[in-house]
Amino acid sequence: MTVPQNESNKAPENHMQSPIKQPQQNVNISKKKHEDECVDYPHCNSCDPMTVTFQRVVVNGLSRDENNPYDLFHALALSVKEQMMHDWRSTRFQDTQAQRKQVAYLSLEFLMGRALGNMLLNLDLTKEAEQVVQQYQVDLAQLETLEHDAGLGNGGLGRLAACFLDSCACMDLPVTGYGIRYEYGMFTQKIVNGYQVEQADRWLRGGHPWDVIAPNHNVLVPFYGRSEVHVDHEGHLHHTWIDTQDVIAVAYDVPVPGYHNHRVNTLRLWKAQATEGFDLKEFNQGDYTEAVAHKNLAEQITMVLYPNDSSENGKELRLRQQYFLSSASLQDILNTWVRTKGRDFSDFARLNVMQLNDTHPAIAVPELMRLLMDHYGLGWDKAWTITSGCMAYTNHTLLPEALECWPVRMFEHILPRILDIVYEINARYLKLVAHQWPGQTDKLTQMSIIDNCGEPSIRMAYLAIVASFSVNGVAGLHTQLLKSGLFKHFYDLWPDKFNNKTNGVTPRRWLAYSNPRLSALLNKTVGEHWIEDLTLLEGLNEFANDEGFLEEWRFIKQQNKVDLAELIQKECGVDFSPDMLFDVQVKRIHEYKRQLLNILHVIHLYQEVLKGNVDNMVPRCVLIAGKAAPGYAMAKLIVKLANNVADMVNSEPLMRPYLRFAFLPNYNVSAMEKICPATDLSEQISTAGKEASGTGNMKFMMNGALTIGTLDGANIEILEAVGEEAFFLFGMNAEEVRHLRSHYQPKEIIANSPALFDVITLLKSGHFNLLEPGIFEPIIHAIESSSEPWMTVADFDSFRVAQQAVAKTYLDQYQWTQLSIHNTANSGGFSSDTTIAAYRDEIWKI
Repeated sequence: MTVPQNESNKAPENHMQSPIKQPQQNVNISKKKHEDECVDYPHCNSCDPMTVTFQRVVVNGLSRDENNPYDLFHALALSVKEQMMHDWRSTRFQDTQAQRKQVAYLSLEFLMGRALGNMLLNLDLTKEAEQVVQQYQVDLAQLETLEHDAGLGNGGLGRLAACFLDSCACMDLPVTGYGIRYEYGMFTQKIVNGYQVEQADRWLRGGHPWDVIAPNHNVLVPFYGRSEVHVDHEGHLHHTWIDTQDVIAVAYDVPVPGYHNHRVNTLRLWKAQATEGFDLKEFNQGDYTEAVAHKNLAEQITMVLYPNDSSENGKELRLRQQYFLSSASLQDILNTWVRTKGRDFSDFARLNVMQLNDTHPAIAVPELMRLLMDHYGLGWDKAWTITSGCMAYTNHTLLPEALECWPVRMFEHILPRILDIVYEINARYLKLVAHQWPGQTDKLTQMSIIDNCGEPSIRMAYLAIVASFSVNGVAGLHTQLLKSGLFKHFYDLWPDKFNNKTNGVTPRRWLAYSNPRLSALLNKTVGEHWIEDLTLLEGLNEFANDEGFLEEWRFIKQQNKVDLAELIQKECGVDFSPDMLFDVQVKRIHEYKRQLLNILHVIHLYQEVLKGNVDNMVPRCVLIAGKAAPGYAMAKLIVKLANNVADMVNSEPLMRPYLRFAFLPNYNVSAMEKICPATDLSEQISTAGKEASGTGNMKFMMNGALTIGTLDGANIEILEAVGEEAFFLFGMNAEEVRHLRSHYQPKEIIANSPALFDVITLLKSGHFNLLEPGIFEPIIHAIESSSEPWMTVADFDSFRVAQQAVAKTYLDQYQWTQLSIHNTANSGGFSSDTTIAAYRDEIWKI
């Protein structure tokens, strides 16, 4: 491995520019001389490996005249990375040489967040790092805030992938993550006059100290061109993909250290690069745009995470991203196999698993077939045996519109050879369907990978199911609904393929690192091994009646709320009082997640205060955060409504003792690390049967928040773990939602609910958009429409009553604290270690 030349070592915009204080001792230490003379070696702060490495980096890398805290962060990050190098190389060598199954985790997203603090925790270097930077009179926590959140993911899918990589390394599993090194992340969310405004997320503007370029792993990925068939002298058909426009996939490796175990796994990220910089002839002729056209077309692939696919160009770019990821990753895996084991692929499926994180990398199925047949000369049957023996598919959605379908014409234009293989897979698979259900042509139509209803398109989820030996959902209800609904016919055909793996989150990031106050209390109470085995937190139940322990627990929550209140004041200008109930809903803005239901309840509370109905009202701070997809008009309008309602609530003096409301812009991992430890009430209020799992619900539970939620996703397992007393359940279940669908009449529900009627009447009056008449008409129309699939108003009264139960329970702080402890104590089943153990034993069989 060679250390990459980062894009820039300049400090990011708007950071502290104060110079670093020079250390209080001579940093230019001769390591060997000091070791020989120091009686405390290797425990001396001046000559432990971390200090020596850091001082060398500082001396060689910092400008004496212009150094600043960001330079110090960069030096510390490089020093930490150097501490991992030996273990990283050893891990790679051992995994390559061992006859042990390797897992490739293919994901279009890895929402890693800031890395420094988590790296230090897992490497057990936090104290050493604190001592090192103290020499420069700089606080470690201050340096950690200077790191940009890595713009490699959007929401739950990417954060789950990051948690899984952490658990795999901590559990000593040979798992490599494969993703894309996006130049720009999802987007930076600004709020202007209440509206979401997207700005480019230049997360690489200061360089990325964690990655290492690995040019010996670069590969070529083909696009466009045409597919040709020829017959050799023995009469065998051969396909070739010719006249392609190739793109170089450049490999960047990011270390993923395990917790105190010397394993360092790899997240390999691909960056697109043109095969030639520009056309010199075109340039010399003055056609500058055309001269760099090929370069720009190639580099677009990894420019932006999730380009807006509401346009044809956006759709094409997204397809190219997915193929680029899959092809580069599979070529890399096959190259490693051939380099170490030769061209005999007999054991390939036995020693390799490709875990497809949702449908985005499903194109890996025909790509692996292409590589095995066209590059390595295998026949169809052998290639299919290998492919179907090593592919495993995780489904993350119950929404049919979220299951990707690509127009056949687009495949034909961009990936002609891949289209050939998809057609052949479908033809052979449909023969199996025909044998299973003779004469039932409707089954062939319903189950075909190629959807010929309207414009022909390729159903990527179907392709993944057909080729995978394992298909898993991510929560008990989700998997059951996949088997009984969305993929029922496939379950009937292959029942043994389907299984459940309830999601989890890493306790290292989401408790040990993000909640250091509580982590210290847990260490003191149940010992430090809970970080590796979260079920040990069950020992907390023994202290649920200990008044001294309860007081400590409450104090920690209060201090965490003070920290979050400072963030809200800084970012939103809203004064959150730590003495109030912190009621939080943070997640991607989407109608099925029902931020709208939460906003309607805020309006109800607002009206109650205006009416003077404040007896026994619990003072409440409501926080909503999340990003709406740029092309999702309704979600963006919900953001606008939230901000307008917040303005009215916070500007009314009568509200101040009872209600505050804020929409936190640019929600990301770093924000969640502040939000999660401070939350009292976690809002998990999606329409039952729509959320696959959710992981935010687990992070909040782990940190002692109580949940108000529907019987949806992993909420069901959380309810089972904590019991009804510690979970505020409301709303219809999935079967009741399905039953109501055919005769849903929201206007009647509104008319028969005095509280809801008042809320909708106030919304219709324009009270929250006095200077912008009519802007919320689409929301009002959706609420009142019988075809609205999220059934927001149907659950309103149940939600309002559950919130009253929340308030009543919160009044008894002794009971609330006991329930908070109970949530943390019973969160062991939602560690990603538990989830990965199930993948290891039941899917990967390592």
